[in-house]
Formats: sequence, C-alpha cells, structure tokens
Amino acid sequence: MEATTMMSGIFISDKAKARVIDLLAQEGRGEDYFVRVSVVSGGCSGLTYKMDFDNEIKAGDQVFEDKNVKLVTDRKSVLYLFSTTLEYSDGLDGKGFHFMNPNASRTCACGESFSV
Repeated sequence: MEATTMMSGIFISDKAKARVIDLLAQEGRGEDYFVRVSVVSGGCSGLTYKMDFDNEIKAGDQVFEDKNVKLVTDRKSVLYLFSTTLEYSDGLDGKGFHFMNPNASRTCACGESFSV
C-alpha cells in the first residue's frame, strides 16, 4: 500500500520550521529526513504527542507538506492531528515545540498531553 500525500492537514509555524531546519543541520541529517508526528496513549490528559525525525515512509502514512517541510503521521494519529499547527517557542515562559490542536477538548498544564 502506498502512502497518501495531502496538500494540507498538519501545519508548521515559521519559528518551528526554522528550528526543525536548524536541528536537522546540527544532527547532520539530509534532505530525505522529515518530521514524524504521532499521538500515543499517556500523559495526565490521556493522549500525548510524539515527534521524531525519520526518513522512511511506511504503508498507510499520511504525508503533509507546509512551508516546504514534510510532516508525516500514521493513519490513527491523523484523526487527532488534522488542522494542528506545530509551533516553537523560545520565550521566558518555556522553550520547545508545542502543538496548537483545535481538536483537543482539554490539555494538561504542561501542554504535553490532551484529550478529545
């Protein structure tokens, strides 16, 4: 089975894009790498985000591209992630990636887990 490619669905902010490009360069990863985002059970709200770099598209993967950054997720996770934006903050109140997910009905205080 082939991976599905879509033009929209998961998005990335300009700041997150810059940080992803920076991290890929620091780790010496080539242009064939992309951001793999998934949702797994866990966290204080029931579901948590997982994010890695990968270079292998798996059968059933959903492939999105925003601002020339490829974002890939599995078939189950896409149901939780549709219309979500990957953000990056480097401010005083916290540093790191976080997700702006309109599908989440509740998030925990740390922002790392959510429920729908």
